[in-house]
Amino acid sequence: MNLFSPAEITMNYADSGKAKTAYPVVKTLVLAILAGFLIGFGAAVTNTASHAVVNVSAVRIINGLLFPFGLAMVLLTGAELFTGNCLIVISVLNKALSPAKMLRNWFLVYTGNFIGAVLLAAGCAFFGQLDYSSGGLALYTIKTAAVKCSLPFFNALVSGIFCNILVCLGVLCGLSAKDTAGRIFGAFIPVSFFVICGFEHCIANMYYIPAGFFALRIPRYVQIAQEVGLDISSLNLINFFSLNLLPVTLGNIIGGTMIGTVMWACNLKPKGEYECE
Repeated sequence: MNLFSPAEITMNYADSGKAKTAYPVVKTLVLAILAGFLIGFGAAVTNTASHAVVNVSAVRIINGLLFPFGLAMVLLTGAELFTGNCLIVISVLNKALSPAKMLRNWFLVYTGNFIGAVLLAAGCAFFGQLDYSSGGLALYTIKTAAVKCSLPFFNALVSGIFCNILVCLGVLCGLSAKDTAGRIFGAFIPVSFFVICGFEHCIANMYYIPAGFFALRIPRYVQIAQEVGLDISSLNLINFFSLNLLPVTLGNIIGGTMIGTVMWACNLKPKGEYECE
């Protein structure tokens, strides 16, 4: 067969999680920055492709078709993505490593992802990528960032949970295949679902929201926003961290560790204890 079984996938990830936590700090950070760029590219391409589309359903479908390739590139390049690494809980539950090593990995990878995504956002804003449609892309980017910064805390939290359930399923489905096409397709469908539904992904938001912040540093983009009466009052650092990044990150952790725990309990938990049937 060209597929690993669920038990094999879970065991493979348990071994992979142990290996990930053993990477040197520099390697972890570099791979995490790469993943931040790759997920950021997915966010940048969705904004670019859909910024002039009026129909909401069409926008969601376009984004759902394009964004998943960011995760596919992460899987194929071995980059380190925080949301996917929530599955390292499998390794902890399987007693392959300590919770402290998992948390160390999460901290380093989250930091690297942030650096990569924000650097890409700055490059797009300050070097002309947002100029499409005479600044229409910049306006769309600012509007998207403002909307994300105005989410109620618990809406963002639950949206983050749903998002990373699907992202981690995408990682596991991608790792179930033994060939490149299968890995891409396996990752594609669950991630497409989360994007079309509009759930919140903390690493993607590290591009979406800073890109809006940086766009407001360009006078011409500010003028365009003022001309259409765009409300940007919610777009500030306090809301970015407290109303979006914090609840979405917590939600992503909850969703990812839930999937990891279920996979471990159903496939690796020692016999004689509770098992999924």
